[in-house]
Amino acid sequence: MRRRELVRVILLGTLAEGLLSPLQCLGAAPGQSNAAPDSSGSANTKTIDADAQAPPTASKLAEVIDRVITREHEQITTFDHYSPIVETYLQEVKPDAQLGIVPKTDYYFLGQADFSGRLRVHSSIDHGRKSSWMWSYDPAGFLQMIFIDRGAFDRAHYKFEYLRREFQGDVRCLVFDLTPAANVHGPRFVGRIWVEDQDFTIVHIKGTYTPMVRFSLSSLEDEYYLHFDSWRVNVKPGLWLPSYVYSQQLDRPMNFSGPRYKSQTRLWGYELSSGAREEELNQVLVESQGAIKDEAAQHDRSPLEAQREWRREAERNVLDALQRDGFLAPPGDIDKLLDTIVNNLEVTNNLSEQIDLHCRVLVTSNLEFFSIENSIVVSRGLIDVVPDEATLAAMLAQGVADAMVPKSYQDQYGFSDISRLSSTKILKRLSFLNEKRDTENNSQRAIELLKKSPYAANLKSAGLFLAQLHSQAKALKQLISPRLGNQVFFAAQLLQAAPPLQPANKDQLAALPLGARVKLDPYTNRVTLMKTKPASPNSPREKMPFEVTPLMPYLTRYVETAGKTADADAAVALNQ
Repeated sequence: MRRRELVRVILLGTLAEGLLSPLQCLGAAPGQSNAAPDSSGSANTKTIDADAQAPPTASKLAEVIDRVITREHEQITTFDHYSPIVETYLQEVKPDAQLGIVPKTDYYFLGQADFSGRLRVHSSIDHGRKSSWMWSYDPAGFLQMIFIDRGAFDRAHYKFEYLRREFQGDVRCLVFDLTPAANVHGPRFVGRIWVEDQDFTIVHIKGTYTPMVRFSLSSLEDEYYLHFDSWRVNVKPGLWLPSYVYSQQLDRPMNFSGPRYKSQTRLWGYELSSGAREEELNQVLVESQGAIKDEAAQHDRSPLEAQREWRREAERNVLDALQRDGFLAPPGDIDKLLDTIVNNLEVTNNLSEQIDLHCRVLVTSNLEFFSIENSIVVSRGLIDVVPDEATLAAMLAQGVADAMVPKSYQDQYGFSDISRLSSTKILKRLSFLNEKRDTENNSQRAIELLKKSPYAANLKSAGLFLAQLHSQAKALKQLISPRLGNQVFFAAQLLQAAPPLQPANKDQLAALPLGARVKLDPYTNRVTLMKTKPASPNSPREKMPFEVTPLMPYLTRYVETAGKTADADAAVALNQ
C-alpha cells in the first residue's frame, strides 16, 4: 500500500512567476473538489435592482472581459512600483464545545513586500517561515493572495461566467465566476471576482487555487491551496491598491493533516513619508506676525534643561523614523481621543503642570505600548480589542507611569543616524522594552493614577479584559509579544477586582475581536475609528475575543477634496 507523503509545494507552469502556497503542504485526496467558498451577499453588498440586471449581449460581454483582462495586467504592472509594509497574523484554531472554535496557537510575519519578479517579503523581524515537519507557512504565499494570476490571466487560461451587477459599498460592480479553462495545466484560480464598472478594475477577489495532482515513483503528491478573500481600495483617482486579505481553512479534506487556521494580511505604507516631506517643503509658512526674538537673547540652558532638550530631540528622531518607514500613523483624531484620556489622568492626579504627554498610534497588530520622553505610543491592535474607555484608560495609565520615569538608554537616539534605518531593520534595531522591575513599579504607579481618575469606578472591565487575555496568553504568544516596547502587564490588583470570567455568557464582553475599532488607510497610513453600529452577540460563539475575523471594507471611490476633514466622530464610541 502506498504511503501518502507531505512535501513542499513545487512551482510549475506559467504561475511560477508568482504563485506560492501560503501553507506549503500537500494532502488533498485525488480528484477531491476544492470549490470556491460561498460568496453570497454581505452587509456591505447591495444587489442592483432587477430592472438593471438585464444580461449584457455576447459582444458587449466579450468587450468587457477583454477590458477586465487588460486592466488587471495594468494593475500588476502598477503594483511593481510599490513596496508596502505587509503584515500577516495567523491563528491556528481548535474545536470548542461552547465557543465553536478558539485559537490554539498563533504566528506573526512582518516585512516589506517586493512585487517585482517573484513575490518576496523582506522580513522586519527574525521569524522567516514557521513550520512543523509536515507543513510550513510562507509569508510570500499570503502575499500571493492579492492576485488572481500574475502569469496567465487571459481567455486562454480562464473561463468567465457573468453573474450579475451588485454594489460593494458604494461601488457598482460586475460579478464574474472564474474557472480554469479546459486542458490548462498547473495551479489556477477558481472563485469569484467583483469588477468596478468605470475602469473595469478588479476590486474584490474571493476563492482559491485549484490543486494540482501529479504522480511520482515513490508517492502521490497533492498540492493544496487555501481559500482567501482579498480586497483592493481606491486610494487615488484610478488607483486601486491591495489592502486586506482574509484566509481560512476550518475543515480538513480527506487525508489532509494540516492545521485549521484563520489569518489576516494587511498592506500599508504605499505612500511613505517622502511625499509628505516634499509637500511640507513646498509650503510657505509664516512663523509669527510679531517681532522675531533674538535667539542670542535667550538665557543659557542649565544642565537639566539641556538634558531634557536632548531627550526631546531623541523623541523627535524616533517618531520621525517610525512614521517615515510606515510603522507609526500620522497624527490624527485617534491621537486626540487618547490624549483626552491621558489628560483626564493627569488633571485628576495633579500632573498637568509637571508633564505634557501626547499619544501616537503604532499601526501593527501586536498588543503593546512604549513611551519615549513625552510620547506614549500605543499599537493599533491594542486599541482594537479593548471593550470600553475605562479599559483603554487602564492601558494608558501604564504608559503615563512609564513616561514619568526618564530612561537614559533612550538618550542614544539623540543622534539621528542611529534611527536612520530601513523598514526591514528598524524593528530589529530599536527597542523600548523596560526591565521587569521597572514594569512592576510602573504598574503599581498606574493603579494609583487610576484610583484618583474618573475611571476609578469602572475598573472591573479592565480587570476582566486582563483576565480574558491571561486565559488565552498561551495560545496568543505572538499577539501579546511586543516588537518595540512592552506587553500588556497583568496587574494583580486589576485582576483581583474583576468579576469571574464567564466564556459562556454572551452578555459578558471582556475583549473584542481584532479589527473591531480601527480603520487603516493603506496609502497614507492614517488611522480612524470605524463607524459601526453597536451589535450584541446572539451567542457566546460570536464574542470571539482577540480572534481573527473577516474584514469587509465598505468600498468607495476616491474623491479629491481641498482639505480632507478628519473623522470628527472619532470619539464616538469606545463605549458603544
